[in-house]
Amino acid sequence: MQFILNAIGTVRNPYTDRPPGGWVTAESEITLELEFAKGLDGLEGYSHLFVLFYFDRVGRLTLRRRPQNDPRLPVVGIFATRRPERPNPIGLSLVRLLRIEGNVLTVRGLDCYDGTPVLDLKPYLPPRDRPARVSVPVWLSTQTK
Repeated sequence: MQFILNAIGTVRNPYTDRPPGGWVTAESEITLELEFAKGLDGLEGYSHLFVLFYFDRVGRLTLRRRPQNDPRLPVVGIFATRRPERPNPIGLSLVRLLRIEGNVLTVRGLDCYDGTPVLDLKPYLPPRDRPARVSVPVWLSTQTK
């Protein structure tokens, strides 16, 4: 089955590579197509939102690889990673919403390069989006300490 998706906006920032301080503090603008600007009504009350985007610069599909290309980590299936080389190269980031001006959102923490197509925006809704009990593989828990 195939689907046709259209970008609703574009990421604007100075990044063509990973920022020196990492993505956590990186600020970006998401410029929505004007036809979708009214869809932003009410979003200003949220502190965080999910951004779904299209990995438009990925290489070939890879079903198994090491997370973060780290040779110390085990080879795992692509669905156990956040890598972009996926059957459907769709990305998801939880970002802090800083402001909305017209059809432009300013966010912090979006791990996208300049020009990345945005597919959708969804508000972060605790507790629905924050499960009570979470587990991760041992190899990942040792990387996040």
